[in-house]
Amino acid sequence: MKLTVWTYEGPPHVGAMRVATGMKGLHYVLHAPQGDTYADLLFTMIERRNHRPPVSYTTFQARDLGADTANLFKTALHDAHERFQPQAMIVGSSCTAELIQDDPEGMAATVDLGIPIIPLELPSYQRKENFGTDETFFQIVKRLARPMDRTAHVSANLIGPTGLGFRHRDDIVEVTALLEEMGISVNVVAPMGATPADITQMGQAHFNVLMYPEHAEAAARWMERNLGQPYTKTVPIGVGATRDFINEVAQIAGVEPKADDSRLRMPWYSQSVDSTYLTGKRVFLFGDATHVKCMARMARDEMGFEVVGLGCYNREFARDIRALAKEYGVEALITDDYLEVEKTIEDLAPEMILGTQMERHIGKRLGIPCAVISAPVHVQDFPARYSPVMGWEGANVIFDTLVHPLVMGLEEHLLHMFREDFEFHDEAGASHHGGAAKLRAVDAPAPEPQTDQPAAAQAPAEGDIVWLSCAEKELKKIPFFVRGKAKRNTEKFALEKGVHEISVETLYEAKAHYAR
Repeated sequence: MKLTVWTYEGPPHVGAMRVATGMKGLHYVLHAPQGDTYADLLFTMIERRNHRPPVSYTTFQARDLGADTANLFKTALHDAHERFQPQAMIVGSSCTAELIQDDPEGMAATVDLGIPIIPLELPSYQRKENFGTDETFFQIVKRLARPMDRTAHVSANLIGPTGLGFRHRDDIVEVTALLEEMGISVNVVAPMGATPADITQMGQAHFNVLMYPEHAEAAARWMERNLGQPYTKTVPIGVGATRDFINEVAQIAGVEPKADDSRLRMPWYSQSVDSTYLTGKRVFLFGDATHVKCMARMARDEMGFEVVGLGCYNREFARDIRALAKEYGVEALITDDYLEVEKTIEDLAPEMILGTQMERHIGKRLGIPCAVISAPVHVQDFPARYSPVMGWEGANVIFDTLVHPLVMGLEEHLLHMFREDFEFHDEAGASHHGGAAKLRAVDAPAPEPQTDQPAAAQAPAEGDIVWLSCAEKELKKIPFFVRGKAKRNTEKFALEKGVHEISVETLYEAKAHYAR
């Protein structure tokens, strides 16, 4: 297993935690050493949940390895059942415990506690977190759901939302509203908010709404085969996708499509003069496959951006993302190495990044604005307010998410441009505190003459590039989101021409060269 500073996905047992934490009446017994007991931090700190995740650990130590660790697991299983009295339990190993091969899944089969005990085989060294959510939910559904008579009224199950999911809580509300507008009720939402007893009732629904394929596609396919329930293929993120989703649901349910898009605010802005500033902005997308696919469509078709690159970290969806990249005329990036993502962003030099919290950090280092559109995310992406990304209100939220970094970026660029202005220089006070502003001293040192003198005092070594002070000042006039690329191109041009001191003339010669 590769150890890195950052990781897009945890091991698969973290996915199982996400399912268990989203549900009620389900408990997860995890065979794990002391160092793997971090579920509380994930869910109470990052997601700001008001209760602890339903996970118990065997917490074996090094001295236990010479004894009977299998007995530790059985004891933990009985203790968790007695303490929490769950309707069902899931059991499995962490990545570390997997190495000692105690087989908690097999041991659980020999224990009778009077409730369903569902074993999970999650290969930690071959698969990752999203596989863990998908497989865990699939095993729960497979064990508990059964064919049933349909509800008298047309109904659907919403499947896929989990704990620690990107805006899952609010997406449920938005999708429920879309269905209710067409007269379709929600039978069960799972895993989030469902109990094992609710899972047994999933067969009553007429169809399933697959909200997040990463977390529930295996269960959706199983229910289609075994319960006769079709499932939706469109994820309603963006205006166009929401309309497509409504039409797909109407066709499956045999009802009239109804789309009350009166809440949309983007069409008005799209017709305004201000929107022209956004047209043609070069964007790079990276995240989980579902959000990247939806956001690429919204970025190009609804915002007028130019998609210059895209990719995902979950390899199970690599084929879909490669097909999408071909459609957009770009090369797909399928990787879980953030350094490779950073290198790609550097090479493409986009004007904006649409990504995860990892790309947010990359953007800070490269000076490129970033909007977070996908997990993994941090605490600031679990807002207290209602903030979905699906449906009509979700389209409004995404619109704000994409526009604000660019508008603020423009403001920052303008402040840099006018840095020498009497109102904006470093010693000036806040603009609304006029009396606090200080004029530059009359006897202040004269500004540095704009001569072609090296910015550095010492002579350049052979092969080094030195920027003259006048060229450096001219470079700062270039918008920050393309300044890095302009600097690299100029230095490359200078080296090819054998020039070691970059002047204003060199800067503009390089610009003309690369504009051809």
